[in-house]
Amino acid sequence: MRPRAVPPLAFVPKRHQAGEACHETKSRGLAVLNSPPLNKGTAFPAEERIALGLTGLLPPDISNLEAQVNSAYIQYERLPDALGKNIYLTALHDRNEVLFYRLFSEHLREMIPIVNDRTVGMALEHYHHECRRPRGVYLSIDHAGPIEEAFANLGAGAGDVDLIIATDAEQILGIGDWGVGGIEVSIGKLAIYTAAGGIDPNRVIPVMLDVGTNRESLLDDPTYIGNRHARIRGQRYDDFIDAYVTAVTKLFPNALLQWEDFAPGNGRRIIEKYQDRICTFNDDMEGTGAITLAAAISAVRVCGTPLRNQKIVIFGAGTAGVGVADQICRSMVREGLSKEDAIRRIWCVDRQGLLTTGMAVPLHDHQETYARPAAESRGWKQDQHGVSLAEVVHRVKPTMLIGASTVPGSFTEAIVREMAANSQRPIIFPLSHPTAKAEANPADLIAWTEGRGLIATGASFAPVTYKGMTYVVAQVNNALLYPGLALGAIVSRARRISDGMFAAAANAVSSLVTVRQPGASLLPQVDDLRSVSVTVAVAVAEAASAEGLAGVKLGDIVQRVEDAMWQPEYRRIEAC
Repeated sequence: MRPRAVPPLAFVPKRHQAGEACHETKSRGLAVLNSPPLNKGTAFPAEERIALGLTGLLPPDISNLEAQVNSAYIQYERLPDALGKNIYLTALHDRNEVLFYRLFSEHLREMIPIVNDRTVGMALEHYHHECRRPRGVYLSIDHAGPIEEAFANLGAGAGDVDLIIATDAEQILGIGDWGVGGIEVSIGKLAIYTAAGGIDPNRVIPVMLDVGTNRESLLDDPTYIGNRHARIRGQRYDDFIDAYVTAVTKLFPNALLQWEDFAPGNGRRIIEKYQDRICTFNDDMEGTGAITLAAAISAVRVCGTPLRNQKIVIFGAGTAGVGVADQICRSMVREGLSKEDAIRRIWCVDRQGLLTTGMAVPLHDHQETYARPAAESRGWKQDQHGVSLAEVVHRVKPTMLIGASTVPGSFTEAIVREMAANSQRPIIFPLSHPTAKAEANPADLIAWTEGRGLIATGASFAPVTYKGMTYVVAQVNNALLYPGLALGAIVSRARRISDGMFAAAANAVSSLVTVRQPGASLLPQVDDLRSVSVTVAVAVAEAASAEGLAGVKLGDIVQRVEDAMWQPEYRRIEAC
């Protein structure tokens, strides 16, 4: 699952008459078979075997891609656990890129958790103990000088790269700081960009920004291959990030830069510094917020009360929780509220209780915007952790309750029943995942609200039947949004990612569901991600054009988006 930018000399894409794409290559024999973008395995036709020097290097039977996909899936299913399947898919991608992406794209719901969720976390825990094929670019804060040289070694030109994902791996979902191995998460995410959004895998780069690690087990491990010191903070860190941004925007001026798995403070500071200067976004903050906004838009379409009139309690004020608050707040402003009034409709609760001004433990920068005036909660019940979630729900009487806490079972029956007593259609989103971390089980939420709750979850849950009605539980999965967001930005050559483009993406996702049908999901299903990505990309490109952010004239936007999507198909290969 480790896409890389392939040096242009590996092969030269050409387009011949009738729109047929092909590759030209100087490689021969084993060099062809060892090139993942070129390798077709037993599907090389007879004439290519002769021209490329493959005679005798393959079994004589000539197969096709469909048969190879079926065979690969049979092997995949035989594997006993998720980690084994992750390793198998990694090896397949290292061997045959087209086959990997065709298999992945045909089984997205099943394989996304294997490629990019907790499973890849388990894989990267063993990253430095394994001899893996390196992919991407590794940059060290201890050797920050040759950044341009590192990217130049890829052999990619200024117009050859569309998307770069960088991580410093400080806050990886489920495991936290994992140092240099964190690049595996970015690599897995790029695989989803290709399988779900049609982003060309030969035009992307994963980047590891190695600033050290605070995990003692890594620092004490003699086999650890990253910088063996504590994480660098402060000005030196910021200078390193700036050197990276300066280098990549100079070398690849059309590339979209994404930030992955940064701690909340760093992630927010980086986005605020660069978002108005370059085309960039942070999926953990902005992507999570936008897809949650999509579910909220669907929910308010059902209940008939505008988002600006909702009272929202968010439990968990980290990267994701504050990102959700930001997107909802901006949507309320677009509906006519002032920013101050929008903020007043959001209550954030974290491990220290309700966030308020003047707390004994100082708030993080990203939390301060949503701190309530201390006088507002004077007289409310407090425990050793401050004003609890239960007390906030009791006092505020919210219409929307969102969880990003990873505290399992924190949406208790008492809390949910009290909320349901004060709201005809309570909107409840337990977003933490995997399922063991969910704030509540959707079956319980539907029962406790007597079927009136509008539910979306971060983990995947089966449909729930209650009193004869079947409820399809929406999964708030970022993969419904970020592939299309990136595709739309790439097609339009957007100069930056605006709030309007995030809003367009969220509305596009919501538009794909018929929410007034009883028991309907608030979001599309993950199975059909490629068609979802087309819809999102078109909306994003249209928004970029309308806001004057597009770098090209788009004409027929739908056609432009469809033409831009890379397809996992074998191309004809010509020897040169």
